[in-house]
Amino acid sequence: MSVVWECGGGTVLIYLLTTFLNTEQHLAQGANLVFFIPTCITAIFVNIKNKNIHYQVAVPVIIAGIIGAILGAKLSINMPITELRKFFGLFLIGVSLNEIYSLKKEYRNNKKTNNNNIKNKK
Repeated sequence: MSVVWECGGGTVLIYLLTTFLNTEQHLAQGANLVFFIPTCITAIFVNIKNKNIHYQVAVPVIIAGIIGAILGAKLSINMPITELRKFFGLFLIGVSLNEIYSLKKEYRNNKKTNNNNIKNKK
Protein backbone atom coordinates (compact mmCIF):
# COMPACT_ATOMS: atom_id res chain seq x y z
CA MET A 1 0.00 0.00 0.00
CA SER A 2 2.88 2.39 0.63
CA VAL A 3 3.71 2.40 -3.07
CA VAL A 4 0.34 3.91 -3.83
CA TRP A 5 0.95 6.79 -1.43
CA GLU A 6 4.63 7.43 -1.99
CA CYS A 7 5.43 10.91 -3.13
CA GLY A 8 8.40 11.70 -5.29
CA GLY A 9 9.90 14.49 -7.31
CA GLY A 10 6.88 14.62 -9.61
CA THR A 11 4.75 16.04 -6.82
CA VAL A 12 7.34 18.71 -6.18
CA LEU A 13 7.59 19.44 -9.92
CA ILE A 14 3.82 19.94 -10.21
CA TYR A 15 3.83 22.21 -7.17
CA LEU A 16 6.72 24.31 -8.47
CA LEU A 17 5.25 24.63 -11.97
CA THR A 18 1.82 25.69 -10.71
CA THR A 19 2.95 27.92 -7.86
CA PHE A 20 6.02 29.72 -9.17
CA LEU A 21 5.56 29.56 -12.94
CA ASN A 22 1.75 29.90 -12.91
CA THR A 23 1.43 26.85 -15.16
CA GLU A 24 -2.07 25.46 -15.57
CA GLN A 25 -2.59 22.33 -13.45
CA HIS A 26 -3.40 20.11 -16.44
CA LEU A 27 -0.24 21.21 -18.24
CA ALA A 28 1.90 20.73 -15.12
CA GLN A 29 0.62 17.18 -14.70
CA GLY A 30 1.32 16.46 -18.37
CA ALA A 31 4.86 17.82 -18.00
CA ASN A 32 5.29 15.55 -14.98
CA LEU A 33 4.38 12.54 -17.12
CA VAL A 34 6.89 13.58 -19.79
CA PHE A 35 9.63 13.39 -17.14
CA PHE A 36 8.25 10.29 -15.44
CA ILE A 37 7.82 7.92 -18.39
CA PRO A 38 11.50 7.73 -19.54
CA THR A 39 12.64 7.39 -15.93
CA CYS A 40 10.13 4.60 -15.36
CA ILE A 41 11.17 2.71 -18.48
CA THR A 42 14.83 2.93 -17.48
CA ALA A 43 14.03 1.69 -13.97
CA ILE A 44 12.09 -1.26 -15.38
CA PHE A 45 15.05 -2.38 -17.53
CA VAL A 46 17.50 -2.01 -14.64
CA ASN A 47 15.23 -3.97 -12.28
CA ILE A 48 14.63 -6.72 -14.84
CA LYS A 49 18.39 -7.02 -15.32
CA ASN A 50 18.90 -7.21 -11.53
CA LYS A 51 16.00 -9.70 -11.18
CA ASN A 52 14.13 -7.44 -8.77
CA ILE A 53 10.72 -7.76 -10.38
CA HIS A 54 8.19 -10.28 -9.08
CA TYR A 55 6.03 -10.81 -12.15
CA GLN A 56 3.10 -12.32 -10.23
CA VAL A 57 2.80 -9.03 -8.35
CA ALA A 58 3.87 -6.74 -11.18
CA VAL A 59 1.32 -7.79 -13.80
CA PRO A 60 -1.81 -7.00 -11.72
CA VAL A 61 -0.23 -3.75 -10.54
CA ILE A 62 0.55 -2.74 -14.14
CA ILE A 63 -3.00 -3.53 -15.28
CA ALA A 64 -4.52 -1.61 -12.36
CA GLY A 65 -2.14 1.29 -13.02
CA ILE A 66 -3.09 1.52 -16.68
CA ILE A 67 -6.81 1.41 -15.88
CA GLY A 68 -6.36 3.99 -13.11
CA ALA A 69 -4.34 6.28 -15.39
CA ILE A 70 -6.98 6.16 -18.12
CA LEU A 71 -9.84 6.78 -15.69
CA GLY A 72 -7.92 9.53 -13.91
CA ALA A 73 -7.07 11.26 -17.19
CA LYS A 74 -10.69 11.13 -18.35
CA LEU A 75 -11.91 12.54 -15.03
CA SER A 76 -9.30 15.27 -14.72
CA ILE A 77 -9.51 16.55 -18.30
CA ASN A 78 -13.13 17.58 -17.80
CA MET A 79 -12.62 18.88 -14.28
CA PRO A 80 -12.33 22.61 -13.59
CA ILE A 81 -8.83 23.62 -12.53
CA THR A 82 -9.99 24.83 -9.11
CA GLU A 83 -11.43 21.41 -8.31
CA LEU A 84 -8.38 19.63 -9.68
CA ARG A 85 -6.14 21.71 -7.42
CA LYS A 86 -8.35 20.91 -4.43
CA PHE A 87 -8.15 17.18 -5.13
CA PHE A 88 -4.40 17.44 -5.60
CA GLY A 89 -4.15 19.26 -2.27
CA LEU A 90 -6.23 16.55 -0.57
CA PHE A 91 -3.98 13.93 -2.13
CA LEU A 92 -0.91 15.70 -0.72
CA ILE A 93 -2.52 15.85 2.73
CA GLY A 94 -3.25 12.11 2.50
CA VAL A 95 0.34 11.41 1.47
CA SER A 96 1.64 13.53 4.36
CA LEU A 97 -0.55 11.76 6.92
CA ASN A 98 0.51 8.37 5.56
CA GLU A 99 4.19 9.34 5.78
CA ILE A 100 3.78 10.52 9.37
CA TYR A 101 1.96 7.30 10.29
CA SER A 102 4.62 5.16 8.55
CA LEU A 103 7.48 6.96 10.29
CA LYS A 104 5.76 6.66 13.65
CA LYS A 105 5.16 2.94 13.09
CA GLU A 106 8.77 2.41 11.97
CA TYR A 107 10.04 4.30 15.03
CA ARG A 108 7.96 2.11 17.36
CA ASN A 109 9.17 -1.08 15.66
CA ASN A 110 12.80 0.03 15.87
CA LYS A 111 12.35 0.99 19.51
CA LYS A 112 10.90 -2.47 20.31
CA THR A 113 13.70 -4.21 18.40
CA ASN A 114 16.36 -2.18 20.20
CA ASN A 115 14.76 -2.88 23.60
CA ASN A 116 14.64 -6.62 22.82
CA ASN A 117 18.30 -6.58 21.77
CA ILE A 118 19.29 -4.87 25.02
CA LYS A 119 17.31 -7.41 27.10
CA ASN A 120 18.88 -10.34 25.23
CA LYS A 121 22.42 -9.07 25.88
CA LYS A 122 21.91 -9.02 29.66
